[in-house]
Amino acid sequence: MSYAATLGLPAMTAAEDREARDARWSALMARAQAGDSRAYDTLLRECLPLLRAICRQRLREPSEVEDAVQDTLLTLHRVRATYDPARPFRPWIAAIAERRALDRGRGVARGLSRHTELEAADHIGVEGGAEGKLMSADLRAAVGELPASQRTALQLTKIEALSLAEASQRSGMSMGALKVATHRAVQSLRRKFGIEP
Repeated sequence: MSYAATLGLPAMTAAEDREARDARWSALMARAQAGDSRAYDTLLRECLPLLRAICRQRLREPSEVEDAVQDTLLTLHRVRATYDPARPFRPWIAAIAERRALDRGRGVARGLSRHTELEAADHIGVEGGAEGKLMSADLRAAVGELPASQRTALQLTKIEALSLAEASQRSGMSMGALKVATHRAVQSLRRKFGIEP
């Protein structure tokens, strides 16, 4: 169904439909910048399919797509005052979504290499010598010293590899709180073991 049809307007060409949507989104964002929370909510709901489509082009895992969409929405909220209402909104938000999806893709690749390193270290700790066992025990002790929210976030998002939505449902923490707690836990462990980010 075209954008015009969803608004109950007469049929338009695809280009006219896209132009009408772009003009509407730009106007909604300008109203949101002026403090209209209803316009902001409408804008966010209407642009979600575009954001998901952009993120799907860059990421394979549905949970990563949704995380990239959430990252985009958080970034939009944080930088919304920088939007210039004289310029089209769609290319601006599309560029943000592209960057967040690429960032998430790079993070997934880094995470996979880190998981491999951790699995290898854990393997050494189980079958290796006393030094490997000590390293593994130190890591477990350091995780045990983290605040409860950080331990929970680390366990669910990194060890069990649940999506943020699943981890949120299981822990009762918001997705934003999980992200922050996971980030803080990882940073704390890096500092403890002298690992550069």
